[in-house]
Amino acid sequence: MKKTGDEYFDSQEFREILANYEESIDTGQPVFMDADDLAEIADYYQMAGELDKAEQAISLALSLSPGAIAPLTYRIHEALYQGDSQAAWDWLDQIVEKSEPDYIYDRAEILIAEEKVDEADSYLREEFKSVPPEEYQDYVVDVANIYSDYGYNEKAMEWIARARQEDTPDFQELMGRTLFGLGKYKDSAKIFTKLIDHDPFSLNYWNALASAQFMEEDYSASIQSSEYAIAIDPQDPDGLMAKANGLYRLNNFAEALKYYERYLEQVPDDVFAILYHGVCMANTGRRKEAIDILEKAKATGGVGSPYYNEIIQELAFIYNDEGQTDKGLAVLEEIDLESYDHVQFELMKGHLLMGADRIVEAETHFKNALTICDDFNEVYLRILVSIYENRYLETAYKLFGRYFAMAGKDNINGYAYMALCCYDMKRYDEFLTYLKRACEVNPRECRNALCHLFPEYIRPEDYYEYIKDKIKQ
Repeated sequence: MKKTGDEYFDSQEFREILANYEESIDTGQPVFMDADDLAEIADYYQMAGELDKAEQAISLALSLSPGAIAPLTYRIHEALYQGDSQAAWDWLDQIVEKSEPDYIYDRAEILIAEEKVDEADSYLREEFKSVPPEEYQDYVVDVANIYSDYGYNEKAMEWIARARQEDTPDFQELMGRTLFGLGKYKDSAKIFTKLIDHDPFSLNYWNALASAQFMEEDYSASIQSSEYAIAIDPQDPDGLMAKANGLYRLNNFAEALKYYERYLEQVPDDVFAILYHGVCMANTGRRKEAIDILEKAKATGGVGSPYYNEIIQELAFIYNDEGQTDKGLAVLEEIDLESYDHVQFELMKGHLLMGADRIVEAETHFKNALTICDDFNEVYLRILVSIYENRYLETAYKLFGRYFAMAGKDNINGYAYMALCCYDMKRYDEFLTYLKRACEVNPRECRNALCHLFPEYIRPEDYYEYIKDKIKQ
């Protein structure tokens, strides 16, 4: 039996229930179980990716107890996952016990899935008036969990505020997930750290902590947390993905590649993972292999994939790096411009052309970007970064000076890139001057631009202090 990270499914109690069920199925004996147990067995099989066994268990539950809530709730969730809300309503109508809380939750969940959130909330608040006082806590926590699951975190927090604050793991996990959804990653990380203190072998907690740390851009800490998850289960997809993403953000492409590959062994059709597997290939010099992988990502996700335009963009970059600029420009024309930033489209064309020393053509597209943009300074800076990345160092150096004069004294952007430009030009005194300023005003940009110059454990705020006495001036 595979560990799931779910406390109940990994418990001895459930293991015994599952073993009894599987023995009955394997020997052809009648299954003497209630609908709730069979629905939980179906949930377990679904989580484990054994969909045929899940279907067998839920069909048996419905044949034994046609109007039972648990198996019908399973069917409702299945229909909603497939985007068929009408089927979900049909399954809801078959529930016999319409006064039970689970019926209320199912009805509200269908409304939420149909994006009728205000209607769902009015219904839940109306039903709340009839809840006995001893059941208040369970009701508000269950409702908050539904909203959290669907990403309505402000609504979830509204219902959490109605609850009695508890130190129980379930309540704290709900709070941690909701805070994460609200963008309060540091607070979320604190909660999951405390939960790990009480249960250091929880995959869910370690992966949740890794996600919060990743969003806080503390990539080294995120990698460390993911390693604990992988130590608990070496095949855990969430842990493998978290470590791959953290390594990628630290520009450790060779190691990231290994973990994307391990993840894809578990989840082979994940377009996001295929995409970044290809990007890592390209960044480790294996560009021809990267093209094949990105073409696979493109075919797997299709035009409707949320990653389609990013795939096209990466393919264009790689062809350009291979010296096939016209091929890169042709690939770029496959971008779905209805869902793509037109400014970015012009910047991409300019970047590719500049990489091929086609300066006049590049300038035309850069000027187009500046003409149609809403934020001149931001786009101008992006053009300067492109000029730097294409190794026109003297030009970039001069234009950065103009940019800082134009942007004004309150500007916090560009200093890390100017520091990098000075470093490459061996202007080390200026490198340190701009690095110090970047560390003070924009650590995020410091990490993005300069992390390859520093050990992973050094925070971007500390780059200047770390290197000031080590570099030749």
